[in-house]
Amino acid sequence: MPKVSVIIPAYNVMTYLPDTLKSVLHQTFTDFEVLIVNDGSSDNIIQWAEQIKDPRAQLISQNNQGVSAARNKGITQAQGDYIAFVDADDLWEPTKLEKQVLCLDANPTVGLVHTSMLLVNEQGQSLGKIISSNAEGEAWKQLLEHNTILTSSVIVRQSCLETVGGFDHNLRTAEDWDLWIRIASRYPLAFIKEPLVFYRLHPNNTTKNWRFIKQDLHIVIEKIFQTVPSELQYLKNRSYGYTNLFLAWKALSSADKDWKQAREFRNSAAKQYPRLRYSYQYIRLSLAIAMMKWFGVNGFNKVLSLIYTLRRRISSRMTQ
Repeated sequence: MPKVSVIIPAYNVMTYLPDTLKSVLHQTFTDFEVLIVNDGSSDNIIQWAEQIKDPRAQLISQNNQGVSAARNKGITQAQGDYIAFVDADDLWEPTKLEKQVLCLDANPTVGLVHTSMLLVNEQGQSLGKIISSNAEGEAWKQLLEHNTILTSSVIVRQSCLETVGGFDHNLRTAEDWDLWIRIASRYPLAFIKEPLVFYRLHPNNTTKNWRFIKQDLHIVIEKIFQTVPSELQYLKNRSYGYTNLFLAWKALSSADKDWKQAREFRNSAAKQYPRLRYSYQYIRLSLAIAMMKWFGVNGFNKVLSLIYTLRRRISSRMTQ
């Protein structure tokens, strides 16, 4: 039996999947299986999978049912004590599994371990920005406010999933947030500050319809606060506040770069949780909206490209 089962949901992602699998197979920790769940893809994933020589990797195919159902399919087939998730366009640093397995082995009460992420471009080059989190220990209350755990960084005990259940297949987005909250309600979490995952930014993951995302986020918020004690119901407004900040960024990164809609979401966030006005996230968002308004899409993209270039140079100097 492998100690870890790695689950990769895949739907028409052959542009990135081979590199993702390569980063998994090149882990320093080697006692794992890889379950690639083909969620009804129309590309050449089946023919490609037939050429994989590493016996640890296998393809499981199903009709298209969405990412939640694909991950759940992998969970039902998994043989490992620990379950790791990675999206088919992200990459892992070689020591990721080793460090997370050591953490779980040393802390038997911890249910989930996650890590920081480094943003990379479509070619896998660093954009110089690290996405971090402070969700560790008894993090349930914190996660009620907003999700700071990124799926490709997570490894969880199989026993935890048996207790709280898997992903909600009725959700097209926000299914991860829903699951992390259920896990955090019963188990402490651990966090590794190192960026052991490379989150790839590309057109296909920045053009999601914010309307669908909004709908699912609202479903999750209403669902989780049905069982939250009355003394913590004040967190619901905070949750909607953070959600609207997130939706504002989605509107800015959508195909039509809708800065007016982003501004509406930002204003709603401030009404629901006024303290957000003084947060770094709010100020940064306001600057982005202003740049989009003043410079247009092309000008905004040029400024963004310049920022990424400066970040890469600073990051490169710091690591020399």
